[in-house]
Amino acid sequence: MKRFHVHLSVRDLAESLRFYSALFDKDPDVREADYAKWMLGDPKVNFAISTRSPNPGVDHLGFQVESGEELEEINRRFEAAQLPVQGQNEAECCYARSDKYWTVDPQGIAWEAFRSLGRIPVFGAETVPVADASACCVPEIPFFFPPVH
Repeated sequence: MKRFHVHLSVRDLAESLRFYSALFDKDPDVREADYAKWMLGDPKVNFAISTRSPNPGVDHLGFQVESGEELEEINRRFEAAQLPVQGQNEAECCYARSDKYWTVDPQGIAWEAFRSLGRIPVFGAETVPVADASACCVPEIPFFFPPVH
């Protein structure tokens, strides 16, 4: 089963917690000083917010999967779209340890495919910014996109 993932960067976590908790009619499943996550069932969405980026808005999009086979399937889709891809094993980000693949679409929006392996007590260690992408935990990769015709 795949779950769509949305991560927004917010200016004020408390204000955003009030808004999204009311919108989703539930408290977040994970709550930290700089981060919150709702695991929604209808629709199936992993919706996260954090104050880690100075730029409010979409931080990154992606897919959370339950198996290594599903993770490889999404990676094949990234590659079929002729996108540059970087894999990470046991990456530590967003209070979780995960195997994942990253890419950046032609607009510069970071996309992540990941399989969570467990929780960790800190936001994470692998938070290197990528040019033209604002995502909180994207590894440093040289991305190149040919012109769109």
